[in-house]
Amino acid sequence: MTTLSTTLHSHTSFKYHKSKLFPIFTPTKLQIPNSTLSETLAHTTNSVLSSNSVYLARHIHVSNAYKQNRENCRYEKDETLDIFKRWMAFIREVLPGGSWWNLCDFEREIDSSQIAAKPVTVLKALSQMWALLADEKWICYTAFGALTVAALSEISMPGIITASVFSAQNGETLLFYKSSHVLVLLCITSGICSGLRSGCFAIANMILVKRLRETLYSSLLLQDISFFDTEAVGDLTSRIGTDCQRLSHTMGTDIHLILRNILQGTGALINLMALSWPLALSSLVICFILSAIFLIYGQYQKKVAMLAQDFVASANEVAQETLSSMRTIRAYGTEKEEFERFTRWLDRLALVGMRESLAYGLWNLSFSTFYRSTQVFAVILGGISILSGSVSAEQLTKYVLYCEWLIYAAWRLQDSMSSLLQSIGACEKVFQLMHLSPSHQFLSKGVKLQRLTGRVDFVNVSFHYSSRERAPILRNVNFSIQSNEVVAIVGASGSGKSTLINLLLRLYEPISGEIFINGTPLREMDISWLRVKIGYVGQEPHLFHMDIKSNISYGCFRSITQEEIESAAKNANAHEFISTLPNGYDTIVDDNLLSGGQKQRIAIARALLRDPIILVLDEATSALDAESEGYIRVVVFHIDSLVDLSLGLFHRLSTIKAADRILVMDNGQVAEIGNHRELLRRNGLYAQLFKTQMDAPPFTKHQKTMPLIFGEGLELSGGIKWTFFNHSKLRRIELNGLYKAELLNMIFQSGKREEIYEKGEKQQKQRREDKTIVASQHGKREVTYERS
Repeated sequence: MTTLSTTLHSHTSFKYHKSKLFPIFTPTKLQIPNSTLSETLAHTTNSVLSSNSVYLARHIHVSNAYKQNRENCRYEKDETLDIFKRWMAFIREVLPGGSWWNLCDFEREIDSSQIAAKPVTVLKALSQMWALLADEKWICYTAFGALTVAALSEISMPGIITASVFSAQNGETLLFYKSSHVLVLLCITSGICSGLRSGCFAIANMILVKRLRETLYSSLLLQDISFFDTEAVGDLTSRIGTDCQRLSHTMGTDIHLILRNILQGTGALINLMALSWPLALSSLVICFILSAIFLIYGQYQKKVAMLAQDFVASANEVAQETLSSMRTIRAYGTEKEEFERFTRWLDRLALVGMRESLAYGLWNLSFSTFYRSTQVFAVILGGISILSGSVSAEQLTKYVLYCEWLIYAAWRLQDSMSSLLQSIGACEKVFQLMHLSPSHQFLSKGVKLQRLTGRVDFVNVSFHYSSRERAPILRNVNFSIQSNEVVAIVGASGSGKSTLINLLLRLYEPISGEIFINGTPLREMDISWLRVKIGYVGQEPHLFHMDIKSNISYGCFRSITQEEIESAAKNANAHEFISTLPNGYDTIVDDNLLSGGQKQRIAIARALLRDPIILVLDEATSALDAESEGYIRVVVFHIDSLVDLSLGLFHRLSTIKAADRILVMDNGQVAEIGNHRELLRRNGLYAQLFKTQMDAPPFTKHQKTMPLIFGEGLELSGGIKWTFFNHSKLRRIELNGLYKAELLNMIFQSGKREEIYEKGEKQQKQRREDKTIVASQHGKREVTYERS
């Protein structure tokens, strides 16, 4: 009976791939007799037709699974391709054959607005270090002497060891004992001198780092204020800390090992020349090759070290800025963005470190290859020389030992030079900052007046910042302030009000014109003497991390009693809240301990304690409540014996109206001068500013600032009174010791921001209907609306 081998694809015979993502049909080979082929086909067809519904269902399931599998495969393929692309980019950036040797792309990322570090040669850097150790040179001389003795003792050992071994082998007992005694003496001498050498170099190194930081810090303190307008504080603190620390091993390790290996290498070379000058020259050639490779690698390493320090400084700058602004970051929810900004510099630092590591690997590969080649070469040449009878076994042993010593000294010398170049490269910016010329204010003593009455004259004063030469701040400003006079400066933002204060304090110098005090040019006066006579309170006063008593007496160079401190605090309306603190005047100031208004009151007390002739207030009452501001106004404006002259920037109308004269600034020029009534009658710029502040615009939905809520609580139900301010005043407000950012956080966290906006619209609508305006407090118009 003939049989026909027929292969049928069974619809029921399929299996899943091991990934279980898609099914695979498996062909089933059936052996069917020829006579029953037709019945078998018919039976199979009937089976398929009878199970058509089941087949269709399974087919749909298979099709869906297959489509899903294709999508998953496509996703895996895209992910794999993305990983491959990232690896290829990494290889191109780091590994040889890519752009790993070129550092220009990193150099372009350094902030060009800051002072660029100029290259410093090794000799110049060493001479500057030596100058810093001028008073402790005896320590260095002791270290150099101990270093010389220790190096000579160590370099003599290979010859004596060889002589001892071969004398014992030849039975020369006297020579053996003599060599052994000398060897013991050299070991003791070397140990003592090595300890003395290391200790003296370590002491010199600590003194060097200390003097370096002192000199750098002193140089920074004597710079003009304009210097700090361009240099970031985080970058400067990184220079004082991290960069100076890079020199912590310069004297104790690098210079020490460089001198030691120079002496030992020279001694080894002399002994090699005495044994066999052809063999010595062969070793010297290898040393020259290694030195040539090192010169290339050393310069690259120096540049890498400089870039690494710049990246560290930039990362520190970001970290300092972020950690000091955590309230703002938390309020805006930008933690992720700040983290990415910080890690961006760390990524650059890591990539530069990888490139430097690969360069070091190539250098180490070159050294290891030549070092082992020297040993092999010495053994081969020495063996040939022994076979020819020109060199003895003892001489060959000495040669191998001294040759290895020479190569090792050359390697250690270049390794120490590499570390020294890294330190110098990292500290190039430090050396440059150290030698910046101090402000000319500190170079000349100037004139000290016998009597300072407080008269101030600005004559044709013009000014612009060095970073914005095309944007003049002041233009031909002329005005005079008499003794015993209080002058308020008002004007729009950017009109030059604070610049007038800065010029009077001589934080900046006028571009043209002159400022006179008592008829004497300000630039000719002794600046240190003058600043003792001036009391200054800034808009955002800074309190140091010390007790309140020390903060109030800060800057007073005379002996201050506790009674005087308390009297100044009472005049500034600060004594009451200071007394409620845990330790009173001995309480350590912390950022979270005091509110903005409390800090301003302490700063005002600090200024009053100096008994100033001229009192300068740069919006110093901006964070005070109305009661405290009124009390300070009485103290400053109505105690004539307190100061001879007061000059201030104010924002509250009650304070401005109390001034003897008002100076109105507009676009860098004096627009108007007069008292409150005179300026209102002129109906000029001051009258417009006054009217604008009195008629503050109501809150609308499109207003970009949040309304500020006053009341006993923050609930949005009940009869709560709402108060809306012009957006330019929001940053001036304080509620029960809370900063604006803290208060807004509480509003946002309440989840009722939209309800606030809706109620603002309703109240605005009610205002249009009722046209009800409720009261002014302390001279500042506050438009309030009562919920119905």
